[in-house]
Parts: sequence; structure tokens; C-alpha cells
Amino acid sequence: MPPHSPWHPFQRETLLQQLTNTLTWDLVVVGGGATGLGVALDGLSRGYSVLLLERDDFAKGTSSRSTKLVHGGVRYLAQGDVALVREALFERSLLLENAPHLVSNQTFVVPAYDWWNRGLYTLGLKAYDVLAGHRSLGASVALNAVETLEHLPGIRSAGLRGGVLYHDGQFDDARLAINLAQTAVEQGGTVLNHFAVDGLLKDTLGRTAGVQATDRETGTRYELHARCVVNATGVFVDDVLQLDAPGKPALVRPSQGIHLVLDARFLPGPHALMIPKTDDGRVLFGVPWHGQLVLGTTDTPITERREEPQALETEIDFVLRTAGKYLTQAPTRHDVQSVFAGLRPLAAAGSSGKTKELSRSHKILVSGTGLITITGGKWTTYRRMAQDALDRAIKEGLLPPSHSRTASLHIHGAQPTTATDRKNHLYVYGTDQPALKQLMDTEPELGAKLDATQEFTRAEVVWAARYEMARTVEDVLARRVRLLFLNAAAAMRAAPVVAEILAQELGRDQAWQHSQVADFTQLARGYLLMDAPVPTGTPAS
Repeated sequence: MPPHSPWHPFQRETLLQQLTNTLTWDLVVVGGGATGLGVALDGLSRGYSVLLLERDDFAKGTSSRSTKLVHGGVRYLAQGDVALVREALFERSLLLENAPHLVSNQTFVVPAYDWWNRGLYTLGLKAYDVLAGHRSLGASVALNAVETLEHLPGIRSAGLRGGVLYHDGQFDDARLAINLAQTAVEQGGTVLNHFAVDGLLKDTLGRTAGVQATDRETGTRYELHARCVVNATGVFVDDVLQLDAPGKPALVRPSQGIHLVLDARFLPGPHALMIPKTDDGRVLFGVPWHGQLVLGTTDTPITERREEPQALETEIDFVLRTAGKYLTQAPTRHDVQSVFAGLRPLAAAGSSGKTKELSRSHKILVSGTGLITITGGKWTTYRRMAQDALDRAIKEGLLPPSHSRTASLHIHGAQPTTATDRKNHLYVYGTDQPALKQLMDTEPELGAKLDATQEFTRAEVVWAARYEMARTVEDVLARRVRLLFLNAAAAMRAAPVVAEILAQELGRDQAWQHSQVADFTQLARGYLLMDAPVPTGTPAS
């Protein structure tokens, strides 16, 4: 299959046709988050035929709910996990090279309220610099109290002794996932969202030989044969493992982390805040992101794995209380524009009960039937996780030997981006920007905003449907334009317009539009801390 042009439509019908045209795939990947997309792209870089199936939308789960950082992990260094930090710093540099339109150099400031901690933070971050080596994004610098306040004008000055400035990476997680999916298709792969795997195929020897799957849009069922199946479903890996061997002990122990999104006035300026030790022993970040401020995160053991996890009141209070200790304007529930929760797939090991002590390094398991399962890790190391998983598959004889080529593979949209470029919200489209702007020039009405208070336009909905595989209002507002994560009330107001545009693009009727608006409104209420008015009006006929 030839590569797509930078703005070639991704037709679902064309991708579906490949399911019947391919008798046996080299690799079937279950799960369309960071890890699954990484595995698919790694397989394609080695020359394998690859199919990826995602039950919901790409990055629907944990992969869209991060702290928006591409980092080595200062906390992991404090825990002595030097190998993980070194690996993550190397992968950080590759992401900056391969997706520079989405990944950028972000400066962080750690305020210190006693002399001892100021020295300790300086030494720790200098060690971070040393581990990064020539791939460092900039040297850490000790700041006095005046300099610290200049960099973080929104923090409390009483008792401030100084601080330390350091550099790390920042990105848009869901946008990167969408670009990975596009890249995979351009490389000749077949990736489908809203496509559920509900069974595993076995050969006469009982070995895993493919998957049973259902197109959730049409209800059509498929049996898809493969030489190798990789389970990359994050916190849901145990569901797939049960399909392989019912009764198998749980592999994953989920931990929940939440984030609160505030107006940028609480921490004005381009620098991020890092609080190195909170009451629960975690790190708390305040990160500028798309013109807002993201505060997080928490680490709460969770027994229930939900597609749409909800922030606990204790978590919300903790983040607000901790931020209030450091910010001159203490945020309240009324100030929260959106709250989102994500689950971390941690290995079910250890007896301390403290999930923050469980390793974030990834783990690869091979079942007795040959099913490959990969879990753990984090966004920053997604590429290395994928490479390791397929190296293991080759070692097990499931795939023919071939080398990974993703270290130097540019992601769809890749182009250098400056701070000035990022003042225009369309920067996330990278090399697709000219075509998107051309669409608005050709059809000026598409330049209209989805909501009067926000910058996102109708053209971006059309683009999401035609070129980014968006199928629902949630796909658009949560993971294409990110409005649900930035301002949930505005997203609710925009939903009817988005449903109308999608209906035109996808050939849906008015009943579908009403259903989409109702479903999204119910979903978005979970992102609000305060009651918001229900959107008025209905989609146009």
C-alpha cells in the first residue's frame, strides 16, 4: 500500500477492506494507546504486515490523561532508578527529534523554602543534567529568591529561599497518538478505532493464532489470523489475558492520577512549577498547556477499572490544598475548568500498598500460547517499549528477524516549532497546517469558532473526520481539539455544532446527532466540579 500524502483522507471503508484482503497478518496489536500504536509502528518499520484494533478511540484511556510531560522522571532519580531515568532521557531526545511539532523544551522551577532543600534540589537536578549528557535540553540553574519570583510570579514569597530552574519536555499526548495512527497508515498499516477484540483464535496446537473482533459501528464480526498477537491494552491487559487463559491471576494493579485545569492567571508566564514532595510523597506539577494551567497529579490505588475513571473528592481536595500552599491565589472548586482522571497500569507486585513505590518500568510477558503482553512504562518510553516487545516476539520465534527503525522515523506532521509558532493553536497540526488553512480559505464558514470563548474552529472538526479518523463528538472534543480537557463547559456548548458537522461528513441522521450530543453531555459533566448549564438548542436539520 503506498504512503498517503500529507492530507490524504483516511477512509474507514478502505481500511475495512484490508481486513478481507489479508488472509494472515504478521502482527495484530490489541489496544490503540501509546504502547499499542508504538508496537504497530515498530512492526511496520521492520517490514511486517500490521493490524491494530482499538475498542474505543485512539488514546481514549490513560494515554490522553497524562501530565503532558515528556520527561526522564526526577522522582525516579530520587528513588535511585537511574537506568529508567537514563532510558527515558534518551527517548525524550528522540521524541523531540521525531515529533518537534508536538514536543517542546519546557522550563520548570522548583521553589525552596529552606536552605537545605535549595541545595538538595540543586544537586539532584545537576545529576539529572549529567544523565542527559549531550542530549540535555539545557543546564539547571540555582536561583535566588528574587529570581525565583521573577520566573514564577504566582507563587508565595513568604519564607522563599530560592529555587532551581531545570529543563524537561512537554507535549500534547492525544495529538501525538493521533499522529502515530496516521503514521502507521502511511507506512502501510491498518489501524481501526471503535473495533473491539472479544476473543482469541487458537491453532490445532493451542497456540494463539489471531483474534475475533467486532466493528462497533456496524456489528460486523471478523476472524483475523496472525502470526503474532500483542496485548497492549494498558489497565485492561487482564481482560485479554482472561480470553487467553480464564482464571489467570491479575497482572495489573491500577493506580489513579487526576489533574485539574485552571486559568493561566494562577501561574502566569511560560515556566512550569514543580513541587518535589507533597504530603503523600509525590511530585506535584503546575504546567502551562494550551493557554491554561494543568495541576497534578495524585497516586491512588483503584480496584475498579473503568473506561471513564472519575476523580475522587479526596484527590480533588488534595490537589487544591497543595496548590494553595504555594500559589498566591489559592484555587477553589469554582476555578476548575476541567478535571480528568487516568489509570496507570502498574505491575501487581509488592506488599507495601503504596503504588508510588511500584516501578514504572515496562514488563513483557509471553503466555504458554504465545500471546505477547506488554504493560507498565510511560508515554516517554513508548517507542522503546514497542521495540522491546517485538524483539521478544522475534526471540520467541513468532516473527522473522528484523531490526526496528523507529528511532529515526519522523511522526506525521513533524516540523520544527518555535515559541512564536505555538502562539497559534494550529501549531499542533505541524505540516498539515497549510492544507487546514486552505480548507478555511475555500470554505470561509468553516473558520467560525465552535464556541465564542474558545479558539477551535469548525474546520478542525471537518479535518478530524476526514484525516484523523474521528468518528464521534467525543473523539473530536476530547482527543482532536482537546476542548473537553481544557474547558468542559465550553465543550458541552460546542457539542451540537460538532455533531452537526460530523453528521454531514459521516453520513449520519438527525437521531444520531441527538444521541451524540446527549452522550457527550453526560460524559462532560464528569469533567466539571461545578454545575454547568445544559447546552441550548439542537443540531440543525
